[in-house]
Amino acid sequence: MSLFKIFDVAGSAMSAQTVRLNVVASNLANADNVSGTEQGAYKAKHPVFKTLLDSAHNGDKSSAGVAVSGIVESTEPAQKRYMPQHPLADTEGYVYLPNINPIEEMVNMISASRSYQSNVEVMNTSKELLLRTLGLGQ
Repeated sequence: MSLFKIFDVAGSAMSAQTVRLNVVASNLANADNVSGTEQGAYKAKHPVFKTLLDSAHNGDKSSAGVAVSGIVESTEPAQKRYMPQHPLADTEGYVYLPNINPIEEMVNMISASRSYQSNVEVMNTSKELLLRTLGLGQ
């Protein structure tokens, strides 16, 4: 395994966490949207990650990475709230809010941010170690 593979692994993780942060931002931006129908209400989205194994060297799975295989919508029902004065209310006086919990989304955002930071540190440490290894020959 090449010493430079760590940059591929950490880079793929940083890319996946960027997608996660974007999905969380989208969920938070739509947390207060209101709809007149349950089908029209915004549904929370979540990224699905998959592991990538490097089998280029005769089945050697010594390095891996991560990728986003897709983004799925939550199956939880929309929140139904009685607001007959709202212009989008249905005939029974209900409006539908997204199935987003802002606290959970903030926790996801913090977790994704910390994971991204950790991968930056992995790359910086690896770079420093490689530079010191190259300096041994001088």
